[in-house]
Amino acid sequence: MMTSTPSASSAPSALPTQTQQWVLASRPKGMPTAENFRLETVDLPELADGQILVSNTVATVDPYMRGRMNDVKSYIPPFQIDQPLTGGAVGTVVASKSEKFAVGDAVRHSFGWQTHAVVNADEATPVDLNLAPAHAYLGILGLTGLTAYAGLTAVGEMKEGDTVFVSGAAGAVGSAVGQIAKHLGAARVIGSAGSDEKVARLLELGFDAAFNYHDGPVADSLADAAPNGIDFYFDNVGGEHLEAAIGAMNDFGRAALCGAISQYNATERPAGPKNLVLAIGKCLTLRGFVLGHYLHLAQEFQATIAPLVVSGEIKYDVTTRHGIENMPAAFLELFSGGNTGKMVVEF
Repeated sequence: MMTSTPSASSAPSALPTQTQQWVLASRPKGMPTAENFRLETVDLPELADGQILVSNTVATVDPYMRGRMNDVKSYIPPFQIDQPLTGGAVGTVVASKSEKFAVGDAVRHSFGWQTHAVVNADEATPVDLNLAPAHAYLGILGLTGLTAYAGLTAVGEMKEGDTVFVSGAAGAVGSAVGQIAKHLGAARVIGSAGSDEKVARLLELGFDAAFNYHDGPVADSLADAAPNGIDFYFDNVGGEHLEAAIGAMNDFGRAALCGAISQYNATERPAGPKNLVLAIGKCLTLRGFVLGHYLHLAQEFQATIAPLVVSGEIKYDVTTRHGIENMPAAFLELFSGGNTGKMVVEF
């Protein structure tokens, strides 16, 4: 469903010769600030055979990018000082030296944080903007939705009839997890979020219960929402949420550990869940994952979930900021609860 028919349009007479791009100016200590980013205007290289020039229209900012700002070995290489930041983007092909794409085609690629990008054709994916808007391919129809689906199915092995708890449930991944879990047969889905407005939105999306984690200890709120315990936990937050989930889990409960946003900007080592010993007696499975190991599920995800998104049975929220100059600010909003659903920047 994510394909487009090559356009017969001809290349514009005056192609862009420069791009505005954000580079990493310095590595943050704790919460990043505007000083860690620098906006530059640079010349675009000439297209080589097999490459396309893309004018980006929308780009994503995501919490995982915070880890890439640190100079540490991880599952994805860190950003480099004075080098461009990268991330998902959707744009229009404005010049092509590839038989795979024609001028006018819409594509998704990983060279966001800039207005224009030279992309190898094998690093771009066609998208159909007649089926869904561009930002959907960066969220629910892209890696965000696939992360939710893989975490529920292959990682955590959710079972029909499970009681599911999702932290960070009003975010892009969390809101997808809750809705997909219901479609996969969860008996009850519970979400936590950081405001009463977000809690109300989760109930609109079909969550059976939701709570504001600022209202009191997470363990107490979770116990009220799940008096019979939980069977599956999808973790986007870590810290107190993970500890509460371990305490609430029934025997043979499972957790898919996707993120720990509560710790990304910590300057001191977190204490960790103090009740991890409960995993022994309860025979719990706590499995961390990164999506790169589950990309083989993309076709299954598209066949199972994408039609529900296109039909409107699965809904998604998007928080939009405008202008390349506002990308760092949009990114920083992720850590103060400024987004409901996917955070994107339109150029």
